[in-house]
Amino acid sequence: MPWPWLVVKSTDTESAPMLSLDDARARLLARATRLSVERVGVAQSSGRVLAADLRASEALPPFDHSAMDGYAVASLDFHGAGPWTFPVSAGGGAGTTAPEMRPRTAQRIFTGAPLPAGADSVVKQEDAQRQGEDVLLATRPRLGQHVRHAGEDLPVGALALSAGTRMHAGAIALAAMLGRAEVIVTRQPRVTILCSGDELRIPGEVARPASIFESNSAALGALARQAGASVRVAPIVRDDRLATEQAVREALEGTDVLLTVGGVSVGDHDVMRPALESAGVTLDFWKVAVKPGKPLAVGHRDAVHVLGLPGNPASALVAFAFFGAPLLRALQGDANPAARPIAARLLDERKRLSDRVELVRATLRSEAGSMIAEPLENQSSAAATSLAASDGLAVIPPGSAPLQPGTGVAFVRWVDL
Repeated sequence: MPWPWLVVKSTDTESAPMLSLDDARARLLARATRLSVERVGVAQSSGRVLAADLRASEALPPFDHSAMDGYAVASLDFHGAGPWTFPVSAGGGAGTTAPEMRPRTAQRIFTGAPLPAGADSVVKQEDAQRQGEDVLLATRPRLGQHVRHAGEDLPVGALALSAGTRMHAGAIALAAMLGRAEVIVTRQPRVTILCSGDELRIPGEVARPASIFESNSAALGALARQAGASVRVAPIVRDDRLATEQAVREALEGTDVLLTVGGVSVGDHDVMRPALESAGVTLDFWKVAVKPGKPLAVGHRDAVHVLGLPGNPASALVAFAFFGAPLLRALQGDANPAARPIAARLLDERKRLSDRVELVRATLRSEAGSMIAEPLENQSSAAATSLAASDGLAVIPPGSAPLQPGTGVAFVRWVDL
């Protein structure tokens, strides 16, 4: 979604001007073409994106039926002043067809059972008094009372679910109620994650001096799967130009999106960006006016999309939240690729950057009818504790004056990516 107040132009002395968050994301998504489609069972379609409209091949509901347990009646049989007494005939339950009802009688009926011919209303059993073979009704029913009419949800041929809908429990229920055993969806994007760095070791590996555990692939993989992708993780590559170039070439094969992590800045050991270019990747842009996540490289090789993420955990996850997840959703044809932000209010005063949007890890709670965003204290790009404690990211627009307590901000929850 466009957030015009995020459009910030800022000059970087090291290279070209930084792109605003909105401009950078728009450029990224402009290249995203929907992937091929496949059929999957309705029960297995959760999280998948419909690739074709789904229309009602029959009315929903398919016949008039009772919404209550009670008595089927004809509203025109209620002559004069009440109460009224009608003889009761046996009726049918759900899944059976009841006999036609005689005039000035009532027929026992149950929730979901077809309305018998000759009836047009239902009196619920709480409003009826049974007297042997008769029923006493004190109130005249309205025409159509407690009746669900054929086609009142969807008439035949009506659009039930649009292409671009991400399937969830409600959408699955509707498709199943329309008798669809399968739906046409976009195939899952294939994502490859390639982490780089001499200091990295995999969890469980024997410690060595000056090393740290590699954590980004697990976290990014979780977010990528949440966005509907299948994920593979390539072996860690060291900070060697030729080795990195070879690892990139291998990772580009058989994937739709390559996520590299680390080595995209301008340090002496940052070899990922030149390795990408040597492997045939065209870099569309580099550097976005956000914090964290500024050193983001975006490019492509043929149909493969490439995102070069910074190596610090917060920077990598935040950059993926605003660029990687929307890209994966767009590749599936999702009608709403970017997460919809929640309107929230800041708990405390917040200083701002003059030239960049700040994406602040924060908690979210409801208070006095408003959603309150409370930024966490540790906003370091390397801090995983604030990632774990946060509900999402508060979007702090650039400016010179601090934002005052109670100021409205956009809030993007991790669960909505």
